[in-house]
Formats: sequence, C-alpha cells, structure tokens
Amino acid sequence: MTEQFLSSRKNPLLQQVKKLLSSKKEREAAGLFAADGVKLLEEAVRFCPELHTVILSEGVEAAVPETVRVIRVPEDVMAWISPMETPQGALFLCRLPERKHFSPVPGMLLLDGIQDPGNLGTILRTADALNVPAVLLEGCADPYSHKVIRASMGAVFRTQPVVSAWNEVKDACKEAGIPIAVTALSPRARDIREADLSSMAVVIGSEGRGVRQEILQSAQQELIIPMNPHCESLNAAIAAAIVMWQMQ
Repeated sequence: MTEQFLSSRKNPLLQQVKKLLSSKKEREAAGLFAADGVKLLEEAVRFCPELHTVILSEGVEAAVPETVRVIRVPEDVMAWISPMETPQGALFLCRLPERKHFSPVPGMLLLDGIQDPGNLGTILRTADALNVPAVLLEGCADPYSHKVIRASMGAVFRTQPVVSAWNEVKDACKEAGIPIAVTALSPRARDIREADLSSMAVVIGSEGRGVRQEILQSAQQELIIPMNPHCESLNAAIAAAIVMWQMQ
C-alpha cells in the first residue's frame, strides 16, 4: 500500500472532501459521501465495499485494504477539512451505493420527515441492532450526511438505508396486505401494547409536526405510547426505539 502526502488546502481532492461533508447535492453529483472518525473508518473497512479513499493525519494509523487509496495530511490541514471540533485524524470517502428497491414486509418502520441527523442516525442504529427494516419517506435527513453516519455508529454501512416515496410505500403495503399504523396523540389511538406491531408498518412522524395529514388519513390504525399524562410527547428516536422493541 502506497501513501500520498498532501499539504495544500487548495488540493482538488481536499476541496472536494469539504464539499462532500457539507452538501447533499455535491454528494449526489459526485456519487460519493464522506465521513470522519477512527471507529467509523474501522466499520467502513469491515462492512462498506464502496470505501476507496482514506485521509489520515500524520501519526494516525489504520488498517485498510490494499485497494484503498491512502492520503497523509498535516494536522492543521486535517483540522481544516474535518467537521469535528476535535478531529480524530481520519476521514474517508465511499461511493454511494445503488438505490435499494423498496420491498414491503410486516414489522417495518416508516420514517416521515425525520430531519434531525442525530435522531435519524440513532433510529437507524437501533433498527440495525433489532433487525427492523426502516424506510425513509419524504423530508428525512440524508442518511449519508456525516452527522447521520456518526449518530448511526456505522449502521448505514451494515444495513443500507432504504428511501422511498409515500405513495409507492402505501400502494405496495396495500397490495401485500400489510396494515399501516401511525403513532399519534388522539382519542382514537390504541395502546401499542394491545396491537400486533409485528404484522404492521408503523409510521414515526417528524420532530415538529408529527405524521403528515395525508398519511394519517390513509392509515388503518392510530397507536399511542402510554406515558405520564403530564408529558406531551417523546423524542422521535426514543419513540421509534419503543415501537421497534414492541415489534419484537
């Protein structure tokens, strides 16, 4: 394995990494995404065949395949590229995988407009741990943004995120005979402990507005997570974790 040393911030590759870290449009145009961190790099080496370039600070070591390009940079350059306040000294690039086709299965989670990268990453990490299929509907954060990847602790490498449109999901679930349930605060909502979530597709709504009206109107059931009456709601990632646990 040969290494290349780069010290100029004007280098085209380093400039591109900065753009990939900050722009979904840039990621889609280049067919690449970037992530940071030594632990995440280890996960990418194990589970991401699309890994192709690793950028390391001087003095940082990493075991990477022979086919992967390795770039060395000074610490000040790493600090300039990295989005982290305290860089770990490792950045890497991977090719975006081909979009995975949506296939409806009972006991899956539908994410509607989960915009916070920390919440989305945590949900994907939990879904991977509990082996629950999770589908990203419109309005969700980009699963290949560095913040989502970091919050997922590399789950996006182990289980490829599925992104699909609501109309496609709705029609496919109807054809497969899978009822759609939504988490909602309403008098009609049924306690999740009394429902067979393993046979359903359950929708978790966005942090601010909850589940979209068009999805609410199409759902066969409304579900509620029982909680202290003086509490109004739960964090989206926590609600998703409780639903996924109940699915088991």
